Amino acid sequence: MQNPFQNAMAQLDKVAKIKDFGDEFIACLRQPDRDIRITIPVKMDDGSMKVFEGYRVEYNNTLGPYKGGIRYHPNTEINEVKALGFWMMLKCAVAGIPMGGGKGGVTVEPKDLSKKESERLSRGWIQKLSDVLGPYKDVPAPDVNTTPEIMEWMADEYGKITGDKTGAVITGKPLDKGGSEGRNISTAQGGFYVFETLRRELGLPEKCKVVIQGFGNVGNNAADIWSKAGHVVIAVSDSKGGIYKADGIDIKKLAEHKKNTGSLSGFEGSSNITNQELLEIECDLLIPAAFENVVTEANAGKIKAKIVLELANGPTTPEADEILFKKNIPVIPDILANSGGVVVSYFEWDQNLKQEHWSEKEVFEKLRPMLEDASKKILEKAREANTSLRMGAFILALERIKEKMRG
Repeated sequence: MQNPFQNAMAQLDKVAKIKDFGDEFIACLRQPDRDIRITIPVKMDDGSMKVFEGYRVEYNNTLGPYKGGIRYHPNTEINEVKALGFWMMLKCAVAGIPMGGGKGGVTVEPKDLSKKESERLSRGWIQKLSDVLGPYKDVPAPDVNTTPEIMEWMADEYGKITGDKTGAVITGKPLDKGGSEGRNISTAQGGFYVFETLRRELGLPEKCKVVIQGFGNVGNNAADIWSKAGHVVIAVSDSKGGIYKADGIDIKKLAEHKKNTGSLSGFEGSSNITNQELLEIECDLLIPAAFENVVTEANAGKIKAKIVLELANGPTTPEADEILFKKNIPVIPDILANSGGVVVSYFEWDQNLKQEHWSEKEVFEKLRPMLEDASKKILEKAREANTSLRMGAFILALERIKEKMRG
């Protein structure tokens, strides 16, 4: 498995060759401000005690409080969390919000925990980290396998320990506990605004054939949003495998099928495909919406999409980036394409501190122009430097961070 943090640093090395930011500035970004490892003892339902390893990486807070999700996954480890914290720093800078970059996690298989055990683990994570978290210091959010309910437990625990009444320490909470309207679809919706802004510029047709890897919250919502806008989703997959249907998939029916059978395979009128086959289907738009490192040196040469839009974090390795760039397949990078989630998280934080509640319409009316503006600026930076959209995004983000450091 490739080390995601090495990938992130390879990207940093690359942008430093394209634009001279100065060695000292780049050196400051090679390591997080802090990486914190904690042990969380949890009393299991059978009375035994299990100790879990948890993390919080506070990467950089030049632009504002550290911001970033918490993932519960058996493969979560410090290098992954550091890479995700680094990308969050860039993502907040690209979106133009006053937040820094952070990330957290616990090495755990959440499916093995009962609800009570999950609650004890989540409250334990906060107990160990309450002194470094806070609405003006470090603001976590949900990520892989963490839910609004888990965020509610965490915000509640933080309030008990510190007396904080705002709830602004954590975003991604349930609506009735200070959560923001639109948060659950914000990553996919934001990705669609970015796509709409760049579609003509990148030479895509009015009606695109779309392939989506991942059918969790983000992939499912993306399939729904693109379909409703008149595009044709011809293939989707989850971790077990995928399906292909040349004339387009009815996403609502597919979601029902998955709910009833626990799987995408066997969906009426479709053929079953592997995740690898899915990536190599001829299409206008390929959307990786699952995990890191799925487009690699081994398969990038076989990709036949006209454009790749990254709704997952870090799905394309640096080697694959090079191959796609040479093949003239633009990659709309994660730090732009999936930044709708963090922008709406920032809106939730803002609403909590002001004790306001905005409608979904207001949330998306604020989100859209921010992402349109970021998309146009990134395209401009990429064209100026004759480089990829990812490097354009890095240039924009690093310019903003450097400017603030100097200020």
